[in-house]
Amino acid sequence: MAGTAPDVFTDHLSKYPEYAAKKQLLPLDDAVAKDGVKLDSYTKGLPELWVGQDGKRYGLPKDWDTVGLFYNKAMADSAGISAEQMANLDWNPKDGGSYEKAIAHLTVDKNGKRGDEAGFDKNNVAVYGLGLASSGSGQGQTEWSFLSATTGWTATDKNPWGTKFNYDDPRFQDTITWWAGLIEKGYMPKLETTVGASVADNFGAGKAAINTTGDWLIGQYKSYKGVEAAFAPTPKGPDGKRASMFNGLADSVWAGTKNPAASIKWVEYLGSTACQDVVAKKAVVFPAITSSSELAAKAFADKGTDVSAFTTHVKDGTTFLFPIADKAAKVDGIMKPAMDAVLSGKKPASSLTEANNQVNALFK
Repeated sequence: MAGTAPDVFTDHLSKYPEYAAKKQLLPLDDAVAKDGVKLDSYTKGLPELWVGQDGKRYGLPKDWDTVGLFYNKAMADSAGISAEQMANLDWNPKDGGSYEKAIAHLTVDKNGKRGDEAGFDKNNVAVYGLGLASSGSGQGQTEWSFLSATTGWTATDKNPWGTKFNYDDPRFQDTITWWAGLIEKGYMPKLETTVGASVADNFGAGKAAINTTGDWLIGQYKSYKGVEAAFAPTPKGPDGKRASMFNGLADSVWAGTKNPAASIKWVEYLGSTACQDVVAKKAVVFPAITSSSELAAKAFADKGTDVSAFTTHVKDGTTFLFPIADKAAKVDGIMKPAMDAVLSGKKPASSLTEANNQVNALFK
């Protein structure tokens, strides 16, 4: 809006609706048609995410991501939890299923007592079974969305471009009640301890046994000296399936560019097999183009990293979309403090009904 944006920038699904609404993005439709960009070469569902409410295309996909369990292999081994068991956890909002059992058993207090043993001191924890990054605001991409989605709950009435949010749904509130309860039990750190802290670095320092996060952090987790990170898929929920939010970045052109033709050509290159194959061979992220993504999986395997925990969601069709809606910044302004209040124990999950009313009032 200040007129100082770069010609081309990496765009996010939570941001572009507002950019498009404020006429900050250059539509790519004419160039895509004229230059014969093969939209069917991308992973199914990705290109459509970048078509705005006005029917115009505002980005070409560059990658995709899913969520998994990043766990400390040595800690799991010493707890007697095998890789096969980690890969087959189940969850429900009533008692947490085998997922909570694993989290409890992996939690260790400063006297060496595990979270599921008599005499466990929840106020003096050395290793938390589950790490905490944040309350997740209204998306919970890596924090809780992979759980709530297995209950049949959806964040909005439709996706993309929903105008009615469902944070008042008991299925959602029950999920959050269970999750916040892990803090009270001593299995997960208190929210206030996460301020200014890196959940990944805490894992690297041996302070958490499991972190739930996205595949874009595989490299970072593999880089910690003295810690062997392993990966497991998200637990199966009440519907009998796993779930993961499906997100991805794209490259967009700023509407104020003085070099529109060159900018579009650059975006087309970034969204091409030629470029995405280069990215794939570095084994950092999964590129948006299907063949490049397969190349990335091979590159990860060549480095000794099994990424099936993340690719299984695409293969099995257990992904759901990042909630794409207008007014994302205002929704976040309501939901982040509301979720923080629940996670910090100041309010019950039922208080999210009032937050939901405030969110839905934005769309009236």
